[in-house]
Amino acid sequence: MATFAFIHGASDVGWYWHLVEADLRARGHDTVAPDLPVEDDTAGLAAYADVVVDAIGDRPDVVVVAQSFGGYVAPIVAERVGARLIVLVAAMVPAAGESADEMFPNTGWQPEFIKESSTISVFYQDVLPELAEEALRHERRQSQTPGREPWPLTDWPQIPTRFVLCRNDRLFPAEWLRRVVRDRLGIDPDEIESGHCPALSRPHDLGQRLHDYAADVLEVGTTRRRS
Repeated sequence: MATFAFIHGASDVGWYWHLVEADLRARGHDTVAPDLPVEDDTAGLAAYADVVVDAIGDRPDVVVVAQSFGGYVAPIVAERVGARLIVLVAAMVPAAGESADEMFPNTGWQPEFIKESSTISVFYQDVLPELAEEALRHERRQSQTPGREPWPLTDWPQIPTRFVLCRNDRLFPAEWLRRVVRDRLGIDPDEIESGHCPALSRPHDLGQRLHDYAADVLEVGTTRRRS
């Protein structure tokens, strides 16, 4: 079984992953989903990665899973812990030396892509209303510090990577994100019928995909701990 280390997006909390965590734990996996220090203006990408690495501890066979802005943190964590797999979910894909703020104009993302006005209609249009309201109650102020920081890695880690693209995403339109994934990771994304937040709208479907991804990379009867 794998250890899934979940990284939430901007302004969010580890709670975002709770339904997927329950699904994977029922399948026998271990999970961690720490809260990142998003409100701390002194915390950059390294501090975000530190929180996740500390949560992982010495758990073996790590699969790092990241949502949205978490795509800037996931490869840093994965490289540090010797992860078996990286899975990006509706995520940003950084390039060497490029900040998250720079990624949008560099890849052709435009504010005009967002045609809705409310947080629920942009992020949670296909989430059960009571769950969407709870997600809003968990929302936190996001510091601008990590978004302005150049991504510190010189290249994407030599770790297998999968991408889950949400076809109905109103923040990261599918047509734009397919191109970004192919150009920057050299892979075709897997696709799911969901808005931007499938961990809340399609948790069991996402859990099944993550379980299957882990099965593909983990050899039966072997484990690997970080060095």
